[in-house]
Amino acid sequence: MDEFKDLRIVDNFYQTSAFFPMPTIEISTLAEDGSTTIGSYSLCFPYYIAGKDYYAMLLECRNSSNTAQNILRTGKCALNFPEDSKKLFKEAVRLGFPGETSKEKMEKCPYNLIKGMASEDDGARPLVMSEAYQVFECTWDDSLENAFEDKAKIGQLEGVEPPYRSFNGITSKFGCHFILKVDKILMKERYYNAIVNGVKASSFPRVPVDYGYRDSTNFWYTKFKRPIACKIPAGKEADLNGVLYAANRMDPDIKFSEDACKTLVKVPRVFLKLVLQGCVDWAKENNCTLITPVEMQIINDKRKQEKKR
Repeated sequence: MDEFKDLRIVDNFYQTSAFFPMPTIEISTLAEDGSTTIGSYSLCFPYYIAGKDYYAMLLECRNSSNTAQNILRTGKCALNFPEDSKKLFKEAVRLGFPGETSKEKMEKCPYNLIKGMASEDDGARPLVMSEAYQVFECTWDDSLENAFEDKAKIGQLEGVEPPYRSFNGITSKFGCHFILKVDKILMKERYYNAIVNGVKASSFPRVPVDYGYRDSTNFWYTKFKRPIACKIPAGKEADLNGVLYAANRMDPDIKFSEDACKTLVKVPRVFLKLVLQGCVDWAKENNCTLITPVEMQIINDKRKQEKKR
């Protein structure tokens, strides 16, 4: 182990005791006067990704921040993903620095804010950034751990006394975790087309990666470079993962079981989308929301009869 040194772990270890790549996200929330305000964050990651009745992100932040106070109060936010630009990153650094009020920060904000697409039936929502390549419009699930009770602690900006939540709501004297239900994913048309029709190196958005606050002078980030493709290892397991991925993105109301997808691993990729669309069309015609091997057999039998005719 001579090639390694034992580095002391201190507060904010991901920044001060490690080199940890993170996303750059601008989070828009609603201030008390109803205006949209923006804060910069990196500790925001996928949380519920499958097997639940909704998808979610996890946000970690200071409980005294404008963003945390606004989410505690309204339960609404939007995660805006800016493209790589030194000008935009400089603005992200400014918006991420504590000390200014929402009004002070937004007076100098150059972003063009527009209305999103998520429903406002349960309350107003913050505006979203037109400069973003994608936006997640979210609602805080304050039912987990009864975190809605933390609304009573809004305004305690010098530190919150216990008790604390384990993973959702106010989790420490100065910390907060939010499980954010993803209500809508908004995507610029160019990147929407890439995801739907197939990506290539030139179709990726210019995504910056930052390393957070590393010293008393600078924030550090890496500029975007052309992504490099690495072939998935050959084999049925890799094929199955590809089929599962494609199948469950075909239609939000129609799902495919893993066993159903196993019957499609031999379908040439160039024809996979066509075959899956045929399955989805059959499911809608027959009021089916989950396609299993039983439904696949019925669909295959129907296809064979059509070929004979």
